[in-house]
Amino acid sequence: GSLVALVTPMTANGRVDVPSLRKLVRWHINEETNGLVLLGTTGESSCLSHDEKTEMIKVVRSEVGCSIPLIVGTGSIDTKQTIESTKFASDLGADAAMIVTPYYVKPTQSGLYNHFVSVADSSNVPIILYNVPSRTGVDLSIETTIALSRHPNIYGLKDATADLERVGLIRSVCGKDFKLYSGDDATACDFVLNGGDGVISVTANVAPQKVSKMVRYAQSGMQSKAKKIDKELVFL
Repeated sequence: GSLVALVTPMTANGRVDVPSLRKLVRWHINEETNGLVLLGTTGESSCLSHDEKTEMIKVVRSEVGCSIPLIVGTGSIDTKQTIESTKFASDLGADAAMIVTPYYVKPTQSGLYNHFVSVADSSNVPIILYNVPSRTGVDLSIETTIALSRHPNIYGLKDATADLERVGLIRSVCGKDFKLYSGDDATACDFVLNGGDGVISVTANVAPQKVSKMVRYAQSGMQSKAKKIDKELVFL
């Protein structure tokens, strides 16, 4: 479905705006967002303190209840730190963790595989891989993704490559149990039409209901209706 890469509301003095965060979460639930991805790049997690992250997870968990899943971004360039951050998010009530490929250091495919397996082995919650080579400088290959999909605790992939050929290739090998989410709003509609399960969307921060409807139409094979909404979203 449509998951939102949630922004972090801030006050004028740079603090997390907790009342606005609560209001934002309730709005997304009412607007048919299917899941929240907290503390990702869009949420400026790298600029938040440990205490701020703790508060945010607790607040969002309390607002969400059992209505929609809460996924927390816990990735870093350090495997040990990623394991600790994932456990921290799990202990605070995260339903799953989204782990970005280690940025800047440009690990090999073997290094990426070992990093994700180490995190998945240590985690009490499901792991979603996150591949965004334009920002991290490293690309999680199709072959490595397929190998990782066989781990019982690695449940899916957020793919921000905008390479639509990957969707069918990964789906054909991994099957329907391994969830595929677009991380690129511009190609999200085609991503789902080509076999993807949904999108982790930045655009959903401003038009959650439209993004959700677009994904539902695309999942149902209603291409013309999905494309119509997609065109409307381009102008937002």
